[in-house]
Amino acid sequence: MTVASFTSGPPAPRTDADLIGSNKRFYDALWSEAKLFAPDRFNTWPLVSELAAQTSRRLEVAPGLRPRLPLADTQFVDLSRPALAELSRHGARVANAMIGALPFRDASFDFVCAFDILEHVVDDEGALGELARVAEPGARLLLSVPLHPEAWTAFDDFVGHYRRYEPEAIRALLARHGFTIERSAVYGMQPKSSKLLDIGQWYLTHQRARAMWWYNKVFMPLGVRFQKPLAFTPGFAPGPGVDEVLLVCRKTQA
Repeated sequence: MTVASFTSGPPAPRTDADLIGSNKRFYDALWSEAKLFAPDRFNTWPLVSELAAQTSRRLEVAPGLRPRLPLADTQFVDLSRPALAELSRHGARVANAMIGALPFRDASFDFVCAFDILEHVVDDEGALGELARVAEPGARLLLSVPLHPEAWTAFDDFVGHYRRYEPEAIRALLARHGFTIERSAVYGMQPKSSKLLDIGQWYLTHQRARAMWWYNKVFMPLGVRFQKPLAFTPGFAPGPGVDEVLLVCRKTQA
């Protein structure tokens, strides 16, 4: 097997319809063959359990089958029906909707999570505006995003990313919608080796069924097992080479 290099520059502009279609195809296939991982298996759990104990009306957007918030008493929203069916089977409250049009009243939640989602949508202003709309003043927001457009690879394109963020751009976007960043941590489980990413994408492109089996049965369990504890620092000042961050934010404006 010859594996070509998949490193590339940022993608050509795509429409919402393009992104929705590619995301739905990729994640419906992924979640159809996956099992649900309980929230307490992730390194986000110490933080989440701390914040969940202080809140009562929780929303997680686009969790797939990797929810970070407790299944009980949390509202989950996703575009993937296979993911929603499995979440519901485990007792979660679910709704089929998109981040840009959440079916909830203003100020409905005091704890909102959106992991790995803003980079998938064209209108991130509208998406974050919806998160701000349904969050009450003082609510907590957990948000993860990939950083640095110059770090773009074709793998970002393949999994349906629209952008990577410069640190100041995500800080400014949050501020425009009334959120301040309280603390942050390096986040994510992407391999450091570009060769591993190239091989993984080759299999996803040419032998998808086998790649999905290995991801769901081997690589995902191993990745979860060997996660490092999150190391939070006050505010947000990512060092060089940081691929993805988790931001703990508070809504400060009505």
